[in-house]
Amino acid sequence: MTYPTKPVLGLLGGIGGGKSAVAAELVKHGGWLINADLLGHEALRQTDIQNKVVAHFGGEILDERGDVDRKKLGAKVFADVKELRALEAIVFPYIGDRIREEIDKARRRREVGFIVLDAAVMLESGWNGTCDKLIFVDAPFAVRRARVQQQRGWSEAELRAREKLQWPLDDKKRRADAVLDNSTTPLALTEQVSRLLRSWDLLP
Repeated sequence: MTYPTKPVLGLLGGIGGGKSAVAAELVKHGGWLINADLLGHEALRQTDIQNKVVAHFGGEILDERGDVDRKKLGAKVFADVKELRALEAIVFPYIGDRIREEIDKARRRREVGFIVLDAAVMLESGWNGTCDKLIFVDAPFAVRRARVQQQRGWSEAELRAREKLQWPLDDKKRRADAVLDNSTTPLALTEQVSRLLRSWDLLP
């Protein structure tokens, strides 16, 4: 199978599906991880973006140090889809530019075999356009609900409300080149990742 130099593998999946677990497995096999959520945090630290966010959402979303409080901001945007889209319009261009910069940087590193892009809103943002292959990380709703309750303290209602703001999971799965089942054991996931990389000629 022929790829561009150091292909980009994008991760799709529902909240709590375990994209980060798959990302960690891919990194073990020579992948270079780009985490769009961390780039989103970085975006909110940029002065010009902070100014735009405050101009739109008001100074009450700042903490005592004058930085954007992501919890306060999240309470606003996840309660109103129009406000979420307004925030995305402010931060997505920066994140997209940084993703492309990180891909270019990774491709210049000799030790990197391939690149992994972990982005919760991959398709919604259009960042899948930077990817050569898309992997959907699958897990039943009950498993994902238990994970987010344990890891984030979310209720089932909060999980459902957040997911309604993203593309339907069936649509994401249809867009994927491969599906991994992350509903059982870490060992089973490890084996699936290895098989997939071999089938794509990314492992010997």
